[in-house]
Amino acid sequence: MADAPRHNLPAEPNRFVGRERDIGDLCAMFDETRAVTLCGVGGIGKTRLALRVAHRLLDDFADGVWAVELAKISRPELVVQEIAEVFGLESERGRDLTDAVVTRLAGSSCLVLLDNCEHLVEATAHAAAALLAGCPGVRVLATSREALRIPGELIWHVPPLDLPGSDPSAAESVQLFLNRARAAGTQLGEESLPDVARLCHALDGLPLALELAAARTRMLSPGQIADRIDDRFALLTSGDRTAPARQRTLAAAVEWSHDLLSEAEKTLLRRLSVLAGGFDLDLVERVCAEPPLSESRMVTLLGALVDKSLVICDEDRGRFRLLDTIRQFAAERLADSDEERMVRDLHLRVLCKLQERAFDAEFLTPGVTWRERLAAHTGSRDRLADQRAALEWALRSGNVTMGLRLCMRSSGLLSLGGSAAEVVGWVERLLRQDLSLVAPEQIGLAKGFLAYGLLTRDDLDSGLAAAREGLAGMAGDPFVLATAHTVAGGALLRMGRGDEATVHIDSALAVARENGDRFNEAGALIEASIYSLQRGRQREAQRGAEDAYAVANAHGHPWILAMAASHLGLAAETRGDLESAAEHYDAAISWLRELGNRGDLAQNLARSGRVCAQLGDLPAARERLAEAVAMARECGLRQAMNRCLVSLATLARAEGDLESAVLASSAVATLRESMGQRTGSVKVDELLSAARAKLGEGRTTSLWSRGRSRPPFEVATQVLEGRRPEPAAGPVQVGPVRGSLLTAREQEIAGMLTRGLSNKAIAEELVISPATVARHIANIMDKLGYTSRAQIAVWAADHGVPSA
Repeated sequence: MADAPRHNLPAEPNRFVGRERDIGDLCAMFDETRAVTLCGVGGIGKTRLALRVAHRLLDDFADGVWAVELAKISRPELVVQEIAEVFGLESERGRDLTDAVVTRLAGSSCLVLLDNCEHLVEATAHAAAALLAGCPGVRVLATSREALRIPGELIWHVPPLDLPGSDPSAAESVQLFLNRARAAGTQLGEESLPDVARLCHALDGLPLALELAAARTRMLSPGQIADRIDDRFALLTSGDRTAPARQRTLAAAVEWSHDLLSEAEKTLLRRLSVLAGGFDLDLVERVCAEPPLSESRMVTLLGALVDKSLVICDEDRGRFRLLDTIRQFAAERLADSDEERMVRDLHLRVLCKLQERAFDAEFLTPGVTWRERLAAHTGSRDRLADQRAALEWALRSGNVTMGLRLCMRSSGLLSLGGSAAEVVGWVERLLRQDLSLVAPEQIGLAKGFLAYGLLTRDDLDSGLAAAREGLAGMAGDPFVLATAHTVAGGALLRMGRGDEATVHIDSALAVARENGDRFNEAGALIEASIYSLQRGRQREAQRGAEDAYAVANAHGHPWILAMAASHLGLAAETRGDLESAAEHYDAAISWLRELGNRGDLAQNLARSGRVCAQLGDLPAARERLAEAVAMARECGLRQAMNRCLVSLATLARAEGDLESAVLASSAVATLRESMGQRTGSVKVDELLSAARAKLGEGRTTSLWSRGRSRPPFEVATQVLEGRRPEPAAGPVQVGPVRGSLLTAREQEIAGMLTRGLSNKAIAEELVISPATVARHIANIMDKLGYTSRAQIAVWAADHGVPSA
């Protein structure tokens, strides 16, 4: 006679993927724990995980492992009956069925799996508690959206599958998607991994969502699915026909959890959908506590949503969040309600107040330590997703005034935290709206704020224009006024218009000092010191840099401290004190890493690498420049890449590689032209002279032309990797760019400069006076924006201008 079965566990319908560590930990827990409840949102894989654990534990229980499926029943009194049926018991008149089950299992060693308890949680809790109390050898494993809350229960919150990182193929979520796609008949290659990774992130690593998406690969590529994922509840509807109805579509899985909520819990959940990032209790109370809800109920209601696995709690940080899938579901419910405008308007107002308070602490309040200012900035960055959501609503609802108000108090949107001046896009979009109800002075302030973002984005002309427009109509905010003057001065300095710049720098200093604004005072002093360096006044520049650092230190903001330290490094480097320069750059790098500011960090890493190269520490120089180049490319900032290329030219020269130095310097000249900056440099002229002497005129010209015609990152990578430029296969042909600007005589003289002729030699060939030649050369420089004869010669060679 065959042995009686020791379990009723269903066979797994497909391969189980991932969670090996969870399975091992859960199995070990039953050595000491008698009740474990797997909690989590619908579709997160509680049942599959529980069944996997149950299969692993078969040999640990002499009387088997038994699954009780509760999803199919709807009345509390049927819970015990379902358990009884699993063990072959029938109800008897006059006998309590719970007692019968306890009596049956009293001497047994078994595991009882109670699956899908959430809709009957109270009745299930009573039944489980009775089993544990009366049956010493029984263990209970339950799955539910919320805990049973019985004595001795261990609650295990089932997390989403691991999301992809640097190696997407190693992530559990990617492995599950690829496995289920194969099962659907779709073989995906490595080229699909970026889109699969994007999809896994968008779906929060939620197993049900990934399985439904994988089924769609019969018709759509992973990229096409990811592009449509904003409509996930309509897209992900092709579930297994044999699965329970709640698991056939993503919407049904979430709806199952939603239907179990009270009306107050449903109201809070849909209101929470406006909180786009992580949130704390304070933000919930500010945004969601409007009738019929009250602030006093927030703790209880939020706790209930956490218990039901619809809100995720990070207990270590006291923060909460919604999975994107839950947020989208709740947002749809909010849009269908009559309270969306009220909640989103309140969210926008609350964000404005929070950002104004943080901005004051970060920039304006005197006597605040740099740690406190950093904390205020970090808080602003933590609310960045909420600020973006609030600004989108400001645009949708036409509330331009509140939108601009939020922009002008958000350091999180600025480059201080490493973004490429995101605020530019928001302010420009807001200023394109109907401005009839916006005060003119607020428009002026917005343009002044916009100017800083444009300058950070290396858009000098637009930044200068926005600063001047803002200054013309600005009133009521001395911080933004001083910032606009500093921006205008900085833009003009980079454009080589120092005399005009000093007017704005002096104005910035006056406004900042009058209002006790040490942040902008330090910024203006840095710009004044830069102008001194440009004029070769090193002592004056050093004093200015020291004054700027002292003021920055008195203010305490880590970004302005980093900028002042960086400029101290530049002043020290200029006067040849490389050891001091290295120390100052290292200080700036430390602060910028703490801020997470990648754009400015890339520039300072580049400067530090340049100093290391000059000090002879070539491995350190290469290491820092490699990080800087990668960061500059990620940020997409031309100024950061410009700094990298300048430093790479220095490194190449230190290694005796004149060819790579010319290539990098040529790319620098092209970048600076594209940004409207001065392109001439004594160091570049000296480099070209050395290159011509060693490499010859033709090779130098070819290298310069090649550097100007290739993408800056490509040039930087080649120099960084130490790959010598290949000899040109033939004559370099570059079409004319600005030749039409020059007269025939000017083009003739430009071509003769490629031969290295002096003014006198040119005059003798053309039978004109040397003074006339000098005047023509001055006109050429003015038209082409150059400052040296060498640059004209290279330009002429690049553009095929005849040399005789």
